[in-house]
Amino acid sequence: MNVGLNTSDIKISGIRHLFLILIISISCTGCFRRFVQTNKQLRTYYKDKAVKPTYFTIQNDSVKLFCATAGADTLPPLLIVHGAPGAWYGSRNLLDDSLIITRFHVISVDRPGYDKSTFKGRRKAVTSIDVQATVIHEAMRLNRSHKKGIIMGSSYGGPIAAKIAIDHPGEFYHVLLLAAAIDPDHEKFWWFNKYVHHGPLKWLLPRFFRTATNEKYTHESELRKLLPLWSRLTVPVTAVQGDADKIVNPVNLDFARKVLAGKNATFILIPGADHLIRWHHADLVRKILLQPETVTAEISIHKKAGQYHPAF
Repeated sequence: MNVGLNTSDIKISGIRHLFLILIISISCTGCFRRFVQTNKQLRTYYKDKAVKPTYFTIQNDSVKLFCATAGADTLPPLLIVHGAPGAWYGSRNLLDDSLIITRFHVISVDRPGYDKSTFKGRRKAVTSIDVQATVIHEAMRLNRSHKKGIIMGSSYGGPIAAKIAIDHPGEFYHVLLLAAAIDPDHEKFWWFNKYVHHGPLKWLLPRFFRTATNEKYTHESELRKLLPLWSRLTVPVTAVQGDADKIVNPVNLDFARKVLAGKNATFILIPGADHLIRWHHADLVRKILLQPETVTAEISIHKKAGQYHPAF
């Protein structure tokens, strides 16, 4: 029996692989282009801006952590942890906000494995929430206020932000979770993830895409490691979720209610909102950062009236 491949089989196989690469690349561009900015795009964006970030790189023998900052380093810190994929510039609207930077020293990081932050000498990203939290916490060295601040985590950055607050409760007075992916039982996979995670195709795609996929395949197990630690979170929390989010299942907010039951926590479900809360509902995020007590009071009024549908 002849089980070998002939020339036409090889050509068909090659065409299929090229077609698959093309489809994944298109999907990458379509799904994630809003999370990725080129240096040229950023230069254009900041060309006429009155306020521009100051950049720092914190590094040692094993890691390089890139940070963009705005506001005086003697103000309380606002440490921002992005999702997957993502980069520091995903929160550039906060770095540009003239009022925010008079109240906070804003520090927006590139998580290791994304944009300009790397684990040195590793081809594969380190996906441990614990390790990511340890590395990102180093950005707090840039702040000289010795005051408590806020840590904000979006999407995959949510559990990392929570872990930092668990490990360093004396450094923060508020944790803000935006569409945080924290429920290990509701991890969303995309159709192309298996093709990127396994085989040579992954080396033909951008690093951020490979990193995001590697994280996805360990995220459930990493979130399960976090389960017994939620009880140690003593810093007040606000969790915000859109009910039309197609990337992080809205049931993650129910999970937050469960693990934060009995704690000083506020939960906001925004009708019709998608995943990009920090951009599409920037006014709400700004209000939570500047006046969290006002937002909590407004939600209490909605609840008492039986109308828990804040129109933020």
